[in-house]
Amino acid sequence: MAQPGDSGPRRGRRQEGAVRRDDGDFRARRGAAAPPREAIEHCPAEDDSGRVGAAAVEVPEPAARIPRSGRHAASLLPSPPASATVRHVIPVLCWPCQSRVGNVDGVYNSYRLGRAWAAPVNSWAGLVQSLWSHPSFPMSRTVLGRAVASASELLERATRRYPKPPFGLGTTLIGSSTVAVREVPWLTTPFCNLVRFERDAARHDPKVLVVAPLSGHHASLLRDTVRQLLPDHDVYVTDWIDARLVPLSAGPFDLDDYIDLLQRFIHGIGSDVHVLAVCQPSVPVLAAISLMSEARDATTPRSMTLMAGPIDTRVNPTQVDRFATSHSLEWFERTVVHRVPAGDPGFLRPVYPGFLQLTAFVSMNPARHADAHRQLYRDLLAGDEESAEAHRRFYDDYLAVMDVPAEYYLMTVAGVFQRHDLARGAMTWRGKVPIHPAAIRRTALMTVEGENDDITSVGQTSAAHGLCTSIPSDRRVLYRQAGAGHYGVFSGGRWREQIAPRFASFIRRS
Repeated sequence: MAQPGDSGPRRGRRQEGAVRRDDGDFRARRGAAAPPREAIEHCPAEDDSGRVGAAAVEVPEPAARIPRSGRHAASLLPSPPASATVRHVIPVLCWPCQSRVGNVDGVYNSYRLGRAWAAPVNSWAGLVQSLWSHPSFPMSRTVLGRAVASASELLERATRRYPKPPFGLGTTLIGSSTVAVREVPWLTTPFCNLVRFERDAARHDPKVLVVAPLSGHHASLLRDTVRQLLPDHDVYVTDWIDARLVPLSAGPFDLDDYIDLLQRFIHGIGSDVHVLAVCQPSVPVLAAISLMSEARDATTPRSMTLMAGPIDTRVNPTQVDRFATSHSLEWFERTVVHRVPAGDPGFLRPVYPGFLQLTAFVSMNPARHADAHRQLYRDLLAGDEESAEAHRRFYDDYLAVMDVPAEYYLMTVAGVFQRHDLARGAMTWRGKVPIHPAAIRRTALMTVEGENDDITSVGQTSAAHGLCTSIPSDRRVLYRQAGAGHYGVFSGGRWREQIAPRFASFIRRS
């Protein structure tokens, strides 16, 4: 029997992916489904000392679904036969409700208006900075000239809209040879592309799938992770697409779709792959490998490494975890979920907007970011270009954000941070297939935690060992990095010098 808010028929006893709102589950209301659709935490500012800048309340909920007939009618590997048929689903704008659309446009349009006001200021600041720092300008070599140029750069950066940063990894050093690297799209889907970093060298190194977090930042935030792996590994990365740019006709995307996508990518890479999940994707990675293991899939990964991931957020709860449990799912839906306005490809798609996420990131530790920018001004004034450039590189990544699909965001809030489904043994796929981590036998497990991580605290990721009880003890590694915070687990000196070598050794033993 249908319940209020349903937007389609049920599958079996329960509509696919449906959840109840009052008994620990909830029913999410979706925007639209699509024609043959390819199925398919944020990381705080931190330096090597483990100081964290800001945290994203990277906690989502789901959404009620339109039936997924024809969901996997087409697959990239191999292509479907010409005779294959796909039933199209008519988009129905039913989530959250028609009356929300105007309100959503108001939020986005207010942001756009602010950007329009900031644009001339940005241009003016850029011109002033260029003039007062130009070597031909006599005043540029004076204290006044450096002060004006430095202040103008800070103003220009404060009013800039940061685009998606490139990885910029055109070469890598293998032994004593510099080798060219190309980013090759391996598989493409509406919400995420699988990118291979193809080296111009004939090597048979271990294949590593780096699963980047879908939590507001672009995959390029893992640039240091990829750079360190490139010399000795065949690296693939999940490159998420800004949900604002995904047409509504591509359908919704939630945690179940995420699990589907990971299995598809693993199949696309082939056998003998090692999966490295950074932060938030630890949960869907563990779920996907559990399903593959139980199905005795021949391409089940040889190893999985979970780094600073929220497997069980009941352990040593952080500020992020407490925030998630102290607010209802309806609060998240009402407060942070909005529809993409006209003018963008994703018009009417429900999303958690990137500009709201960035506000959340920074507001959790504004003093840290203010100090960083004051230090940038001092470095510029003192002519310390090396330190200034390090600041620019970090914040060019940190301030570049993307919209996240609302269905995925809300489903993660509910299942991972509020109900703790995986940790309690209650997680299901598509609402009916249980997730059994104990089914994993052949895949080796490594967990990595940062001693000073105040986003995913010590014990939350290593809880995976208590769930994967069938993995032999000699195929497990539990590593805790002294002095590392959340960001330092996968970037910076501790990652390069201590964690990465241990990871490389682990996958070669497995």
